[in-house]
Amino acid sequence: MKFKYYLIVSSFLFLDACANVEPSPSTNQTSIKKEVKEVPLLNLEQASKLIELPLKCIGNPLPYKAGLTIATEDDLQLPQVHHPSFYGCFDWHSAVHGHWSIVYLLKNFPDLKQSKEARALLRQNLSAENIKKEVEYFSLNKYTKSFERTYGWAWLLKLGEELHTWDDPLGQELYSNIAPLCDYISNAYIDYLPKLIYPIRVGEHSNTAFGLGFALDYSITLKNKPLEDLIVKRAKEFYQDDAGCPISWEPSGYDFISPCLEEMNIMRRVLPAADFKKWAEKFLPQLLTDAFALEPGRVGDRSDGKLVHLDGLNFSRAWSIYGACQVLGKDFAMFEVAEQHMNYSLGKIKDGDYAGEHWLASFALYALKTKSEIN
Repeated sequence: MKFKYYLIVSSFLFLDACANVEPSPSTNQTSIKKEVKEVPLLNLEQASKLIELPLKCIGNPLPYKAGLTIATEDDLQLPQVHHPSFYGCFDWHSAVHGHWSIVYLLKNFPDLKQSKEARALLRQNLSAENIKKEVEYFSLNKYTKSFERTYGWAWLLKLGEELHTWDDPLGQELYSNIAPLCDYISNAYIDYLPKLIYPIRVGEHSNTAFGLGFALDYSITLKNKPLEDLIVKRAKEFYQDDAGCPISWEPSGYDFISPCLEEMNIMRRVLPAADFKKWAEKFLPQLLTDAFALEPGRVGDRSDGKLVHLDGLNFSRAWSIYGACQVLGKDFAMFEVAEQHMNYSLGKIKDGDYAGEHWLASFALYALKTKSEIN
C-alpha cells in the first residue's frame, strides 16, 4: 500500500504549477474529460513541504476560536489550560486533524527532514497528562459534554486509528496515551446516537454523515463492535430510503462538506457493494453516468475563514467520490469530477493566509489517501 501511495501521490505540492485552471460554470462533462489532468502527486520532497503547515500551527495558541459556553468565571481560560493537547491551529478540531496529518505523513515518509521535530511535538502534546486534562474538559460543566459533537469527535477517533495502526514504538506509546479520550468519545457516540431522531444534513461541522464515517472506521479497526453496530444501524435508519438528493442545490456559501456526497460516503461503508450501487442509482442517479458534472466550489476571498470553506468542500467532495470509486470502479465521469475538484484547490492551500493554511492540508491529504485506496 505504501508503494502504491507513493505512485499515486508523487509531486503533490507543485502547488502553483499544476492546479490553477479554474473551470467556468458552463463547463460540460465532455470538456472536463478532455481538460482534466491527473492530480499532482506527492514525493518525499513535497511531503516535507506539506508537513510544514500542521507543524506551523499545532503549537500556535493564538488566534484561537473557543467553542465554549461560559458557565462560571473559571471557564474563561486560555486554550492551553483547557486543551493542553489541542490548543493550536485556531480551534480544537483543526489541532486534532493537524496532529493526524503529521502522524500520517511520518508513517508514510519516515525519512522526512522534520521527523525529529514532529515526533518531539507529538510526544509533548499527546502526553498522558495532557490527554487526561482533555478528557476532564468534557465534564467541566453540563455544556462541555457536547463539545465538538460530532466533527471534532470524528477527527479525534481518526487520529486514534492512525496512531493505533502506526508500526512504530512512538505510535503505540501515543495511542496508549490517547486511548482514554478515544474511549470517552466512543461512549459519547453510543450515548448520543440513539437520541438523535433526525440526521443533520448541513455542509459544516455538525453533518451527521461525516461524523458517522470516521467513527465507523475507528470502530472497525479497533474492533469496537457495540459502536460499529450502532453506527451501521443508525446510518441505515437515517439514509436507507433517501432518493433524488438535490445536489444541484449545493453548495451553500460556507460549506466544506457536501450533504449529498457525504451521505453517499457513509452508505458505501455500511452497505454491501451490490446494495450500495442500487442505493446510489436512486440517491444520485446521474452519478453513475458519463453525463455527471459538478462544478467545484469557487472561493471569493481566501482570507475569509468562512468563504475559504469552499476549498475544503472540493477536497471532501473528492474523497467522497474516490470512496465511491473504491466500490463502483472509476469508469464513470464521477472520477474526472473528483480530479477536477482536486485540481481547483490543490494549488491554493499554501497561499500564506492562516484562514486556510491551518486546516486545508489535512483535507487535501485525506482526499489523496482515499484516492490511493482505489483498486
